Amino acid sequence: MKLLKWLSVSDRLTKKELDLRLAPLGINSSQHMYLLKVCDQPGILQESFINSFYVHPSNIVRMIATLEKNGFLIRKPWEKDKRTWCLYPTQRALDIAGQIRTACQETETALTAGLSAEERELLAGMLFRTGKQLARQLNIERMEDEFDE
Repeated sequence: MKLLKWLSVSDRLTKKELDLRLAPLGINSSQHMYLLKVCDQPGILQESFINSFYVHPSNIVRMIATLEKNGFLIRKPWEKDKRTWCLYPTQRALDIAGQIRTACQETETALTAGLSAEERELLAGMLFRTGKQLARQLNIERMEDEFDE
């Protein structure tokens, strides 16, 4: 039970730290992954987020709507299927993408400050594997294995 407790504590505190770093940019720790994905892959299909982030489709719809309302994304119908949306970053999003990456890196550095480079790699690998294992057990299969992100 120690593991669950400290995973929860680390999650909450990491989000709090990241929220503080991202607040001046007008986004929060729940939004940064979506925004970076769209900046990295302009025109990405909204459905692609289901495979990337392991969240319910309704959460994705809400997050995209918020980012669009706040001027970070533009949605356009996909030419092959008008019921599907393609997502594009606005200039506002592109202008802050580097700062978001810096905030993420600084937060990750703060989280792992007491670990060696080898321990950081081991921790990242173990969290990836345990997350994938739990997803399989819950029948939440995803096409993408994005360990590098």
